Amino acid sequence: MDSKDNGYYSMNGGDEYHSYVKNSTYQRGIWEAATAIIEEEIATKLEIPTSSKHFCIADFGCSTGGNSFPAMNTIVEAVKRRHESSNLKTPEFYVCFNDVVSNDFNTLFSSLPPGRSYEAAAVPGDFHRRLLPPSSVHFAYSSCSLHWLTEAPEATEGLKSLVWSGGERLRGGEKEEVYKAYLGQFERDLEAFLQCRAVEMVDGGIMALLIAGVPASWDPQKEFTGVSVAELLRSSLLDLAKKED
Repeated sequence: MDSKDNGYYSMNGGDEYHSYVKNSTYQRGIWEAATAIIEEEIATKLEIPTSSKHFCIADFGCSTGGNSFPAMNTIVEAVKRRHESSNLKTPEFYVCFNDVVSNDFNTLFSSLPPGRSYEAAAVPGDFHRRLLPPSSVHFAYSSCSLHWLTEAPEATEGLKSLVWSGGERLRGGEKEEVYKAYLGQFERDLEAFLQCRAVEMVDGGIMALLIAGVPASWDPQKEFTGVSVAELLRSSLLDLAKKED
């Protein structure tokens, strides 16, 4: 994490050792796992307006572009194939890169792929509000970004919150209250995001939202009475130590 701007943090800029560029292989893996699905959806579900001469893609939460660039290229190429299969002329492509105001857009634009098939624009701002004109986006994309909340839930805020007062000795009911507080905040933020995109998307467009999740077998009720964070950390460190042996 890097600087905080108007309550929102941005990823570490530049391309040094601690930068997001050098520490986002997990996020790259999520995109790679979803690539085939997105290509299939574009090939079978994307509705192409025959009168449109341009195609707009928006990446909400682009960071410095390291993982965004291959995603944008894949989407553009898939849309080209969709036009060719329909015997339609390939449109001009525009990509709107969005992230918080404090994001390192300098690194993003200085590292744009030279052979790209699209024009690029920066759209700084919180994606929980309107950012683009109505009916202007044909493909909305967001990867590993929507889990960032606009604010901390009341149950976790301040020294009098359940988290601070209970520490790792929180009882099951208290843990559940904290869980529900985070879930409620996420639901409100996601609803705000979707309402904004509903205005900005064209009819027949596609939205791809990649969000890290948990296995279907995960039971929050059991987790509240399970091992502590300290125990999970200890177990992880032991696993790492075993790999070094």
